[in-house]
Amino acid sequence: MVRISLMLGWMERKYSSSFIDTLRMHVKGGTGGAGIMHLGGVGGRGGDVYVVGAKDPDLSLKQLKQKFPQKRFSAEPGESSNRRALSGLKGRSIYVQIPHGITVRDANTGKSLGNIDKPGDRLLVAKGGKGGDRYNRFESEKGIARSILLDLRLIADVGFVGFPNAGKSTLLNAISRARVEVADYPFTTLQPHVGIVHYKDKRKISCADIPGLIEGSHINLGMGHKFLKHIERTKLLLFMVDLFGFSLYVDKIQRDAFQNIQLLTKELELYNPDLINRPAILVFNKIDIEGADEKLGIALDKLASYENHLDSLPNGMIPKKQIKFSKTLCISAKRGDSVNHLKSEIRDAIDKYFTSELDLISGTAKAVGCGQSHTAENNVINPTKHILI
Repeated sequence: MVRISLMLGWMERKYSSSFIDTLRMHVKGGTGGAGIMHLGGVGGRGGDVYVVGAKDPDLSLKQLKQKFPQKRFSAEPGESSNRRALSGLKGRSIYVQIPHGITVRDANTGKSLGNIDKPGDRLLVAKGGKGGDRYNRFESEKGIARSILLDLRLIADVGFVGFPNAGKSTLLNAISRARVEVADYPFTTLQPHVGIVHYKDKRKISCADIPGLIEGSHINLGMGHKFLKHIERTKLLLFMVDLFGFSLYVDKIQRDAFQNIQLLTKELELYNPDLINRPAILVFNKIDIEGADEKLGIALDKLASYENHLDSLPNGMIPKKQIKFSKTLCISAKRGDSVNHLKSEIRDAIDKYFTSELDLISGTAKAVGCGQSHTAENNVINPTKHILI
């Protein structure tokens, strides 16, 4: 497997400073109010802490960190019982708006607490303490306090998968309004990008350009997990393969197009075997370069009899299962050859495999973790009872 050089260490520093896909924060439910034993007074419950899908679809974890640098959120305590009001009021709950496409985890155990995928989704992350009453000797109870991780996974219809310099960013620029930096050297793209493909009938399909993988991404070489996790929520995989092969460094083995397809398949299989069963399109890029037809013929012949060519792969990197590509296309992302045809094939594949999951505008939003659905009207947060930040 390819090992990481100082170049990748530099890339990691740049990546982490410009793009954040994991954020840790501390949340604490409010302490319950004290009761009054001799009067039977009951203290109010402490407020809860929720995370909620932000109204702003462009909110990022980086913006959230800049807005709340301390990353600590505590709900209000419950009101204690008193002679004028024997039943104390509940403390106000806090609703923290976070980006969409977030898996919320317990920072200590790594256990998933739930997902926030769209505006209005909400998840209870710290419950307030119980107020004092006859069951706890009228003593107040503390709220839950914990650290949580907000783990971003891009939500897109299509995920571009490929080794560095295959032309993924060039393709995204060609089919959408995204403007991703491109250059003739590896690792130009250091963070995921999402572009929207617009069709004449107003249909829109989102495509995610995942930074180039390397051999060993499944064990997190080259920040593989940071990149691979963004593929998990895409519906359709688009394998982008350089017809002329790829080598990470000049002194490393040049992998041809067939080998790259197999190695990409194995990296996905080792990271998450379920990805291999996902619908996929195979795209050979750089058809405009002299000698491309010959390279294409060799790649297609090897794919047709792949069992006879697996011995050219590194030990342990032979896929257990071949991906069944619904389409195989040849394009020039740089010159635009067959790009419009690819756009049509992407749409056809999405419609074929995900007709029942097409994004429809609806007035409902699920309250994650509550087991209930709330209409937009019922999901409004009352500022007199809760704090929305």
